[in-house]
Amino acid sequence: MKKLIIKQIWIVFLLFFPLLTWAQEYTVGEGDVLNINVYENKDLSTTVRVSSDGTIRVPLLGELQVEGLSVSQVSAKIEELFADGYLVDPQVDVFISEHKSKKAVILGQIKNPGQYELRGRITFLEFISKAGGLTEAAGNRATIKRISDKGKQEKQIEISLQALINKGDTSQNLIIQDNDSIYISKAETYYVSGEVNKPNSYKHEPDLTVIKAVTMAGGFSKIAAKNKVKIIRVVNGKESIFENVNMDEPILPNDVIVVPESFF
Repeated sequence: MKKLIIKQIWIVFLLFFPLLTWAQEYTVGEGDVLNINVYENKDLSTTVRVSSDGTIRVPLLGELQVEGLSVSQVSAKIEELFADGYLVDPQVDVFISEHKSKKAVILGQIKNPGQYELRGRITFLEFISKAGGLTEAAGNRATIKRISDKGKQEKQIEISLQALINKGDTSQNLIIQDNDSIYISKAETYYVSGEVNKPNSYKHEPDLTVIKAVTMAGGFSKIAAKNKVKIIRVVNGKESIFENVNMDEPILPNDVIVVPESFF
């Protein structure tokens, strides 16, 4: 119970912490609309859209290159230029009033698959939340197909959902980019049958052993032959049976664990 609570708190942290730093980290790009307010100089305040070459036009200053700069960096740049012979101690505030239209697609084991707009900086976990969250059948792996800036080369990024969600590995919580295509894999399963309390198929997890699998299935029944457990496994396309396996024997995806009845 304690581990579950800690896990839930960590997920909330991963989802909402990026929002605290978004305003400072968001980088300006083509299509963004900026509100530029120059304190006590309304005639210099303006609203501009970033052009295709990453520039804006500011009164007195002319054309400025802003693409790739954070909002605070744009503000500092304009203040510095105004202070160079135009204004005494200028104070400039810059706000994003309209974000450029970026989109990404998420498919697979997600509750609301489809294409979504990226309004500003959004992380992988935030994007999953935006799409309704993972389904119960979601596996431990997500794949992001990403096109390079030049639009020629596609690369594939693998994300471990177990490392990100269960272990809090924030390095897996990447920033989603324009035209990203995300696929959430379906969980691999194994089966437990025979003398256990909850025979069924279960989601396979790393480091799974016979005893862990049996525990997931509710434990041995009162008449289970605990020392005669066997595993049915497909090896090289052929079904193999492993008799009297140890409790620490690793379980592979699609394994069938059979717990026989004890006759004594």
